[in-house]
Amino acid sequence: MKIGISGASGKLGATIIAELSARTGHHQLVAISRSPEKLGKGMENRKGDYDQPDTLRDAYAGLDRLVLIPSADLRPGVRGAQLKTAIDVAVGAGVQHIFLLSAAGTREASTPAIGETYWTGEQHLIRVAPRWTILRMNYYSQSMIDEIMMSLVQGVLAGIGEDCVAYVSRNDVAAATAGAVAGEGHAGAIYNLTGPEALTGRDVAAIASDTLGKAIVFSSITEEQLRSGLSHAGLPDVVADAIVDIKKTFVEGHFDVLTHDVERLSGRAPAFFRDVLTATKS
Repeated sequence: MKIGISGASGKLGATIIAELSARTGHHQLVAISRSPEKLGKGMENRKGDYDQPDTLRDAYAGLDRLVLIPSADLRPGVRGAQLKTAIDVAVGAGVQHIFLLSAAGTREASTPAIGETYWTGEQHLIRVAPRWTILRMNYYSQSMIDEIMMSLVQGVLAGIGEDCVAYVSRNDVAAATAGAVAGEGHAGAIYNLTGPEALTGRDVAAIASDTLGKAIVFSSITEEQLRSGLSHAGLPDVVADAIVDIKKTFVEGHFDVLTHDVERLSGRAPAFFRDVLTATKS
């Protein structure tokens, strides 16, 4: 069986490839990226750019299964359109089973909401793919840890209300994805990849304070205050808008989802947020 991984030069894509390599010795892996020169050696590398459908036709040719990871482009409407194009090209190329990395809490959404990407991708995949599997990721532990590190100077971790998130390690997402792709019986399934516990903003601040040895508090601020702070930090409007939107979904409960799907698919228990933070500190 030939398995393609789109977005292979990114952190998640590279980790999925490493996990698949450890599980699928009798399968052939194809690493696909818009920057194939960044890919490692030892497997077939192909150029595939979501914005250049002609490259996708060649990249997806002959594949039995394909993993689609959304791009990092935060412009409203862009990623949803990219996914629709990639899915259409993959189906036209004869790919029989497509695995889409999506987001926890996905529901009907339109631009400029960041969730539009996942709603558009999921709905189109279900409509047109011969066989499909959707893997909805909770929010990365590593992304929250980046935010914690940037908050150390002021000692304040900001949110826009009471939130609850089942943070999941990128490594656990990769392992669960690899387990699904290399296994059988996952067609038509929607999985929620979460960590082992749901944490509030105050929980995260307490864990960070204890682990890092520096007092950090959680503070609830308004959307306007958050946007202003992001702007003063020099972040582009499109990035600031995305961060505010994500924080809103935290409060609305999109990521307050807790399952055993990571362990079910990967064969190992997901890492606790505290342990991921400790490992990052080390």
